[in-house]
Amino acid sequence: MTTLRRVLCLAVLAVALGSCATSPTGRRQLMLVSEEQAISQSALAYTQVIQPLAEQGKINNDPALKSRVERITGRLIHEAIAMRPETRDWEWSMKVIDEPDTVNAWCMAGGKMALYTGLVEKVEPTDDELAQVIGHEIGHALANHTAEKMSVALASSLGVAAIALASDRPGSAAAASAAAILAVQLPNSRTAENEADRIGIELAARAGYDPRAAVTLWQKMGAVGGKSPPEFLSTHPSSGTRQERLSALEAEMLPLYREDRPHPVFPLSS
Repeated sequence: MTTLRRVLCLAVLAVALGSCATSPTGRRQLMLVSEEQAISQSALAYTQVIQPLAEQGKINNDPALKSRVERITGRLIHEAIAMRPETRDWEWSMKVIDEPDTVNAWCMAGGKMALYTGLVEKVEPTDDELAQVIGHEIGHALANHTAEKMSVALASSLGVAAIALASDRPGSAAAASAAAILAVQLPNSRTAENEADRIGIELAARAGYDPRAAVTLWQKMGAVGGKSPPEFLSTHPSSGTRQERLSALEAEMLPLYREDRPHPVFPLSS
């Protein structure tokens, strides 16, 4: 291995070890991309996704559905800001996309969200259950998972480049890339899902939505589609283990659930 190759490998390792952050649950995260960078890039991506849909008339403006989704989302955001006060400055936004066959929802860095009508029509969630969906997605944003995933991808690319230079074997770069994805990205993905579950059920409980709905939601989601599970489950895998874990969280969250107290609604950006 030449001196240059050694330096490159050590540089990658130093960047990875020195660029860490802590999530709202206390987990250490690799952060090569700042949250500000992730928010800026997500804002651009959000426009690129939403604008063509708006031009096609696929942004749902049904008054009843829009009011329902914005009320639930606004209550959850109020609690999200209580958890992370600096997020008050985010340009929180929620769009309902008119795609009846798509059972999905997502939230980008900076609070840019979307919910598909297929989730409402096929799953038929109660307000408590819909709050679990949206709370889970907000949980991803609060835990800075977008920047974390971008950082993992960047670290993998840097590592592959360094290992390719450090090795004389032509197939080593591809092997290193596969190893980096399996060893880093997949475990973080599972961890991120658990973290978003934990944050989301707490946000929902504090916003006045029954935490017991987390389990019934995933039971409904699992039943939708039969042999072809909805898109939401491809990125948010549901299982008996997950339902057991959410059920175990109920006892912790129920004391936070106060339906009888005021629940302010944070106004969303247009």
